[in-house]
Amino acid sequence: MQDDTLVVLAEYNTITEAEISKSMLDSAGIWSTIRNEYMSAIYPIGTMPAQLVVKEEDFGKAQTMLRHR
Repeated sequence: MQDDTLVVLAEYNTITEAEISKSMLDSAGIWSTIRNEYMSAIYPIGTMPAQLVVKEEDFGKAQTMLRHR
């Protein structure tokens, strides 16, 4: 994992939205993580969005999954 490049797949105004998308990716075997998880919960909506991050190699597949959600 150390050499993997991570890219932002999507940004969400609430942590709940980000967690739902992360769960979908997890169930498909796509590794992901949420950046700004705690900060997005503290600051007002839109100030610091939660970012769903995936490996660059999984970006296309993950994007397609979320688009058809």
